[in-house]
Amino acid sequence: CTGSICIKANAQSCGECIQVAESCGWCSDEKFLSSGESKSARCDDLQSLKDRQCPEDKIENPRGAIVIDKDTPVTNRKKDSKEKLKPEEITQIQPQKLTLTLRSGEPQTFSLKFKRAEDYPIDLYYLMDLSFSMKDDLENVKNLGTDLMAEMEKITTDFRIGFGSFVEKTVMPYISTTPARLINPCTGNQNCTSPFSYKNVLKLTDKGDEFNRLVSQQQISGNLDSPEGGFDAIMQVAVCEEQIGWRNVTRLLVFSTDAGFHFAGDGKLGGIVLPNDGKCHLENNMYTMSHYYDYPSIAHLVQKLSDHNIQTIFAVTDDFQPVYKELQNLIPKSAVGTLSSNSSNVIKLIIDAYNSLSSEVILENSRLPEGLSITYKSICKNGVEGTGENGRKCSNISIGDEVSFQISVESQKCPSHGKSEVIKIKPLGFTEEVEVVLKFICDCECSAEGELNSQRCHEGNGTFECGACKCNAGRIGRLCECSKDEVRTEDLDANCRKDNGTDICSNNGDCVCGTCECKKRENPKEVYSGTYCECDNFNCDRSNNKLCGGHGVCECRKCICDANYTGSACDCSLDHSTCLAKNGQICNGRGTCECGICKCTDAKFQGPTCELCPTCPGVCAEHKDCVQCRAFDAGEKKETCERDCSYFQLITVKDSSKLPQPTDQIFPLTHCKERDANDCWFYFTYAIRNSTKEVYVVEKLECPPGPDIIPIVAGVVAGIVLIGLALLLIWKLLMIIHDRREFAKFEKEKMNAKWDTGENPIYKSAVTTVVNPKYEGK
Repeated sequence: CTGSICIKANAQSCGECIQVAESCGWCSDEKFLSSGESKSARCDDLQSLKDRQCPEDKIENPRGAIVIDKDTPVTNRKKDSKEKLKPEEITQIQPQKLTLTLRSGEPQTFSLKFKRAEDYPIDLYYLMDLSFSMKDDLENVKNLGTDLMAEMEKITTDFRIGFGSFVEKTVMPYISTTPARLINPCTGNQNCTSPFSYKNVLKLTDKGDEFNRLVSQQQISGNLDSPEGGFDAIMQVAVCEEQIGWRNVTRLLVFSTDAGFHFAGDGKLGGIVLPNDGKCHLENNMYTMSHYYDYPSIAHLVQKLSDHNIQTIFAVTDDFQPVYKELQNLIPKSAVGTLSSNSSNVIKLIIDAYNSLSSEVILENSRLPEGLSITYKSICKNGVEGTGENGRKCSNISIGDEVSFQISVESQKCPSHGKSEVIKIKPLGFTEEVEVVLKFICDCECSAEGELNSQRCHEGNGTFECGACKCNAGRIGRLCECSKDEVRTEDLDANCRKDNGTDICSNNGDCVCGTCECKKRENPKEVYSGTYCECDNFNCDRSNNKLCGGHGVCECRKCICDANYTGSACDCSLDHSTCLAKNGQICNGRGTCECGICKCTDAKFQGPTCELCPTCPGVCAEHKDCVQCRAFDAGEKKETCERDCSYFQLITVKDSSKLPQPTDQIFPLTHCKERDANDCWFYFTYAIRNSTKEVYVVEKLECPPGPDIIPIVAGVVAGIVLIGLALLLIWKLLMIIHDRREFAKFEKEKMNAKWDTGENPIYKSAVTTVVNPKYEGK
């Protein structure tokens, strides 16, 4: 097949051929090539080699393989078991070592099993901020050793605890460097110890009483700024394994503080510019280089915590929860808990955080060699599967639960050194790891039997292997007959010019021994080909940003389209199914189907199948006038009926039950009911059968019966009488109401009337009284 990627890769040896693609093979039969064929024609896809009569035992097609070197089963162990195992005797991941033999383009997939062991040992290091604001917290931590021991016994019988403290770098402006403040950094009558960067108070021990005793002896200290130097302390705890006493078990670091943190770059404030070196600098359990090295960066801290399998629990007060939750997102296998103002809830916080961390397993791998890719698929609890980034992890794992991962490793090319590589895969926060040894198939087995400096290769200028000559350095040609220093001659170059043009090998290759050797591109799937390298498989027309529209292959800069597609970019579909309207017609009979898309010829119609007509009446309204004029000799088109309405075949039926029904037809049918000028209804159907328009119409109009006069007149008279009576009753009612109001008004005025009781001014009494003036009353 001329379009084969194997052929176009122009492979000059079996080793080059098998790296082109997984499907490529090399024919090592000496008699395989015809006269004039290029050596690269030996490289082709497997079926093509068989079709070209290459014997099956001569087809070189090495395959990859997986060998499990160490496969210790995961440990099934109960907490109450009398058998006491050392940490190194407990296995939680299986297998432990594999060897993968990889061929370019061929993925190798293996299964990895993980099971949380019961009663797994735990080392916990409590790192506490001893700045002055943590004074009340120190009191509650003094009994932490024995109390935490008692709680952890419910989880493991092998538990060790350690303690360390930190304050800040011992330089300005982080602390006051006046002599008095160096001795006692606290103000007032407070008795505080000298400031320090980090102190390892107690290495990991199984003696809770010793923890309580040493913590009780600790004194609070102080500094000037709010952020603390906790990152310096975390770095030393991570890298000083021997001084801290870490074992190869579950490692927990509890970081307790009520403040923020300094990080890389902040040291410039104190004149410290050297980056943190990530090494242990403990002398007499004190960090001695805080004044010399800057704070570590977050990325540096993440690397060291991961390298030393330490899971971090940030026990911080509520004020700094948002800051440390952001930090948690950057540090894998870490948790954040809310610490009460006096650390009284620290034990519950540690237990909850441990359960959260241990219920999730996340796989990580060491740095991959160039050209290697790895993908994960998780099969978690209850058969839940995850892919992509979720394929690396499983959550909600209880003790004793078993989960598995499908891991695929694929190589795109052989490493330049050709040697084996080693990668390691491990669950974050655990010391166990899987060692994967990678071996690469970079050459064919037949190359081991090659004949060095063979006479078959033009006077010994190459190695004859796998049925062809593999030329020595500086030699080229099918039989290594040319020297690279001699090939640039005008006579030979003329053979590499197409149609006597000026471009050698179309500027896409080199003229070697009078033959064009085409250039190879970075993408192995993009190749130049042809006698003059005039062809390629990537410079064809595109559609939707896809080469040949995704419906063809690019051969010699022209698209060879798949069936049912045409066009320069294979973007024209010959499939008319997308143009079919609901009535079964292509583009509803209103347009043409071009490249699977309707082009509507009637401007009124639109839509993907020319069925939408926003300005058109319905089918019934459209044909109403013509049906009316032809069936009943009436309507608006009565005068022009013969001219305008002969486009359909009219069939009359006696009643509507005789009309065709949709279930009886294999073509779309429309039932219509329309009204004429006399308010009579007529019924008809409209259909298109084999491009013939058929109209079935009921021969009789359905007119409403005339009105019954007597009931109408009687109703009108009765209505008038009733309305008159009603009006009289209303008038009478209103008059009664009015009279009653007037009478009530009269009565009220009568009661309010007042009569004058004085004498009539014109009245004169008939009695006259005369008094004798001389009468003295004697």
